[in-house]
Amino acid sequence: MARKNDHVTTERIGPPLTAGERETLRAFLDFHRATLAMKCEGLSDEDMAKRSMPPSTLSLLGLVRHMAEVERTWFRRVINKEDIGFVWSEKGDFQEAYNTEGATQQEAFAAWHAEVEHSRRIEREAESLDVTGYFPRWEADVSLRLVMLHLIHEYARHNGHADFLREGIDGTVGA
Repeated sequence: MARKNDHVTTERIGPPLTAGERETLRAFLDFHRATLAMKCEGLSDEDMAKRSMPPSTLSLLGLVRHMAEVERTWFRRVINKEDIGFVWSEKGDFQEAYNTEGATQQEAFAAWHAEVEHSRRIEREAESLDVTGYFPRWEADVSLRLVMLHLIHEYARHNGHADFLREGIDGTVGA
């Protein structure tokens, strides 16, 4: 029998209309994190694993797993300079998160929530948005500001995918 997700109902708060740079970036990133969680609410593991269309491996479950990898890489590995591997990939390939065979939303959301909390802590503890870390793929230093903007972009793009995936599962659209 399909088990529906049991993560807490998501509260999504719109970003402030007038705030400082850091507060605005933080709010937009949290808004997009909440949007991804909302797109997944009330679905079974089977629903979460439904792929968009062959040969694509894109699914809501894969998106949650992928975003856990993205959060870990940019905040823990790059900005915080932690010497840790990927969540699911042994080869350092973000795309491996989309392989959801045998995966459950419970483990995906647990990993994603843990990585989001690490990211929030790292951002809060950083003395400024000008803190930098080295991103090997680009062979360059990047600022926390860029990382936050990059993640906002990454979530926004994937939340568009999540809209289509959710509509294909049960017709739910919007928000």
